[in-house]
Amino acid sequence: MTTQLSGIGPVPAAPATGGRLNRRRRGGARPPWEEPPSPVGLFGKGVVLVLLVAAVLVPLWAVLVTSLASRETIDAAGGMVMVPREFDPSAYITIFNGGQITRAVWISTLVTVLGTTVSLVLTVLAAYGLSRPGSVGHRGLLFFFLLTFLIFPGLVPSYLVVTGLGLKDSIWSLILPSAISVFNLVVIRAFFMGVPGELLDSARIDGAGEFRILTRIMLPLSKAVIAVVGLFYAVGYWNAYFNSVLYIDDNDKFPIQRVLQSYILAGQSPNVSGAAVSLPGITAYPPTLAVKMAVVVVTVVPAIIVYPFVQRHFTKGVITGAVKG
Repeated sequence: MTTQLSGIGPVPAAPATGGRLNRRRRGGARPPWEEPPSPVGLFGKGVVLVLLVAAVLVPLWAVLVTSLASRETIDAAGGMVMVPREFDPSAYITIFNGGQITRAVWISTLVTVLGTTVSLVLTVLAAYGLSRPGSVGHRGLLFFFLLTFLIFPGLVPSYLVVTGLGLKDSIWSLILPSAISVFNLVVIRAFFMGVPGELLDSARIDGAGEFRILTRIMLPLSKAVIAVVGLFYAVGYWNAYFNSVLYIDDNDKFPIQRVLQSYILAGQSPNVSGAAVSLPGITAYPPTLAVKMAVVVVTVVPAIIVYPFVQRHFTKGVITGAVKG
């Protein structure tokens, strides 16, 4: 079929494919991945999900029950306890009754709070500076930070720098070497670059400086991203172990993860103050396995408590920071 236009000649008509596409859509034909799953598929997904949840919860349950089990229950089970029989909190009272574990929990808490604060401040300031195209040394500094993705200085140079600065056997040796994560910096920078420039220009016209723009505009808009990055930093500091092996020699300054390693992997006996634990109806030495599992619970519980408060920001923060800009 052709169409006659004045001065041009016959023009062939476009093939009538739209009608077939519309009929195909009206007919209900969809790609296989858009079809609803079959009953067998739903059952298989449910089984896989249950197995994954069980693989996570069963070990945690065994650790928790063993930490609260009595000596007789542990002896009867021959090790880890799965079915609770007697409630015995003597292991927790022992580790929080002073001694190395109590000091380690305090040191880990101090390192986590102080380190997360320092890391967030440095990362936000660096990300804001690198997100402004007109900042001094913008391209060179950005290239320097991104280069650390490919090149790591190594253990010996890092050790020499830390010891040369006099940070050996100091809690700052657990904070400053990992104060800025380049991945977190890139995520926050990407979000800052996604903020409309007109909003910042209007603030500058009103007389706002860069610091005021950061605190009054950028930070309120980036609560979700900062909450997620703060969770990353906090979990990293709480679980940090290797830096304490390199830089901490004083047993009184060990974080909880270093103490956990010495108890669980090295097989050392828990060094706690006080011997017997006196409770109503309980006067006995807590079993060593229960004390070890109690230390494991103490190291895991803070992350479990903090995560639900940040979880609602988790997906939004990561996706927004990674896509925008």
